[in-house]
Amino acid sequence: MTDDIRPATPADVAAVTAVTDAAYHPYIGRIGLRPVPMDADHTAEVAAGRVFVTGDPVVGLVVLVPHPDHLLLESVAVHPDARGLGVGRRLLRFVEARARELGLPEVRLFTNVMMWENQEIYARYGYELVERRLTGPYDRLHYRKRVTGG
Repeated sequence: MTDDIRPATPADVAAVTAVTDAAYHPYIGRIGLRPVPMDADHTAEVAAGRVFVTGDPVVGLVVLVPHPDHLLLESVAVHPDARGLGVGRRLLRFVEARARELGLPEVRLFTNVMMWENQEIYARYGYELVERRLTGPYDRLHYRKRVTGG
């Protein structure tokens, strides 16, 4: 069920920052630099209506950017204390539902090649690997998933 996922409000910015930092911090050592979501302007993302959160207190979130032909899942973060509870699965279902709601035919996302746990998750949920691309210091794998009804 995705009905417990809601648009973030300005009151959620501190929680969005905390959950994002907690979720991505373990990757700093592995990839050798801070993952981009850790340095995002969460206040601006929330104000733009791009952030959706779940939990009270917030334990998970997605950052979504609509494009004319797809919905970009810019970030998904689940607090380490909430892993294994189905939060990520609910968030991914929400993203697909949001794409359909917006009339978009697919969801796109990318992840660092060193974040192999994410690669396993995305494959399990039907995301197709499209390409590997270097973007500055980031070596990323790009995925997509077509959604019905878009």
